[in-house]
Amino acid sequence: MVQPPPAELPPILYGTAWKEERTQALTLQALAAGYRGIDTANQRKHYVEGAVGEAIAAGGVPRAELFLQTKFTYQRGQDHRLPYDPAAPLPDQVAQSFASSCSHLGTDVIDSYVLHGPWGAVGWSAEDRSVWTAMEALHTAGRIRHLGVSNIAAAQLEELLAAARVPPTFVQNRCYARTGWDHEVRAVCARHRIVYQGFSLLTANQRELHHPMLAAIGRRHGLEPGPTVFAFARTVGMLPLTGSSTRAHLDADLAAAAVTLTSSEVDAIARLGG
Repeated sequence: MVQPPPAELPPILYGTAWKEERTQALTLQALAAGYRGIDTANQRKHYVEGAVGEAIAAGGVPRAELFLQTKFTYQRGQDHRLPYDPAAPLPDQVAQSFASSCSHLGTDVIDSYVLHGPWGAVGWSAEDRSVWTAMEALHTAGRIRHLGVSNIAAAQLEELLAAARVPPTFVQNRCYARTGWDHEVRAVCARHRIVYQGFSLLTANQRELHHPMLAAIGRRHGLEPGPTVFAFARTVGMLPLTGSSTRAHLDADLAAAAVTLTSSEVDAIARLGG
């Protein structure tokens, strides 16, 4: 049965990757700016999940108002700072990583727990099935509200959906304009009522950001090109992530998430990468 998206789902998520020693301060800044959805991972190679938890503790926002998303990452995606025993079976690694995440984030329940990419580039492997079953068990126990998967191809997502007892509520992918803004994966998500989370919407699309047509559309709505991309994402049904480190950009991105573009504007931006 497809899990409906949470009613309290925020319009945009704050992504905490690649911030290192600035993680706590930048997450606090996002909370102060009004962000209530925080994306992180128990992957010390690219995230400082503990600093995210410190920001949440210091920020003063009630836990009930926050949407917290974190991830389980296979060992190949980690460095030496592992959140689990690499010699343990995969279900035990999931349990250890999850417990560590809860400790980092100061919570007993994670709103969205994401498999941080399948085992391989093709197919839904035995390893993926083992990890997903362990995540389903945590969901059944009430420790996870929603499951998700990231960095996944359309065919792999179809295989996951065929195998899962609890299907994903969320898919989080790097979103390239040159692939029709990840059109194939978004199409699978639409068929199965999965919320598509787009990340690297700006960094992955630098050429498109400088297109005069995008600037013209933005001007009609009082938006710079970057926020215009976020407005496009929201209009087509994505849940976008921003990782901005400046308050002005955070404010602009959050405001853009409330802007609805016209169908002709959406069509024009959708064709940008072609």
